[in-house]
Amino acid sequence: MNTKLNSKLAFFIAIVMAVTTACKKDPYDGVVSNEKSIEAFTLGTGFIQIGPAVVDRTARTVNVKVLMEQNTDLSKVSPLVQASYKAKTSPASGEPVNFTASDNTLKYTVTSESGERKEWTVTVEPFEETITGTYNITAQVVYGGTGPEWGGGGVVNMTDKPWLWPADGSGPQAEMDNTLAFELTGATDNGDTFGKFVNNAGADGKYANFLYTAAPQTDVNNLYRTLPKGEGVWTRSYANGTITFKFSDGSTKVATLRTGAYTYTDDYSAIGNKKDIYRKTVAAGLNSLEFTLNGNDDWGVIYSDLDKFVKKPRRYWIDIKKK
Repeated sequence: MNTKLNSKLAFFIAIVMAVTTACKKDPYDGVVSNEKSIEAFTLGTGFIQIGPAVVDRTARTVNVKVLMEQNTDLSKVSPLVQASYKAKTSPASGEPVNFTASDNTLKYTVTSESGERKEWTVTVEPFEETITGTYNITAQVVYGGTGPEWGGGGVVNMTDKPWLWPADGSGPQAEMDNTLAFELTGATDNGDTFGKFVNNAGADGKYANFLYTAAPQTDVNNLYRTLPKGEGVWTRSYANGTITFKFSDGSTKVATLRTGAYTYTDDYSAIGNKKDIYRKTVAAGLNSLEFTLNGNDDWGVIYSDLDKFVKKPRRYWIDIKKK
């Protein structure tokens, strides 16, 4: 008896819910939209767009960055345009347009469902990846040391102290005739560029073996082998100002890209009577790959080369100059 009653009750509730749902009015029924904006804009197939388009609703502008390759033709573009709800654009989404006819700028008219119109300005900005090309290595510099506020730090060119590395010249010096080549192969949706990296061993055919040979002998390749031997992959983040190098085993090293007329300063002159300022300068016309290193303080070897290069290295720069 209870089972039959429960079944009838469930059936009755279902009927009531169905009737209620059917009677519920769509809150947007009869509402005519006045929205007349461009929400998103992409250049479509055949183009490498650098990141999403920048849409300024107040100024009614859209800025799109596109990678300029040898076959890039901005006179034949079929952009995909996402407009406001029920709005239409002229030119329409997917309609071929020529950006070169008006200095890479076109006017788009957006018409809302209500018939109101607004004019938008769309600009395509040619983008060039500046890191591409071939470079010579000009210096390998380390800043390290325990207690730099007590004079325990130092900024040292690795090749200025050849006696710390293998006597056969296979230390940092072996890398000085290398060339580094950056080739662009594409870009991600968020605007990162990426490509092929080649570290050519140069005339001597050698890559550096970062073996600290002074006592105690220590292999520090884990610190200073920051660039792949031979081929690798690079990814540049414009948002973070970094270049990530990917090795053949899948491991990565991240460098901050420093351009000409850059100076790194670690200043402890305000502590007591100390006058120690540790400075690394990148001259105009050069680039530098700056790697952050994490050593461990060792007050027992403070002021020594062992401390700077092995125990507590802090930063490592590879200065490069485009050929």
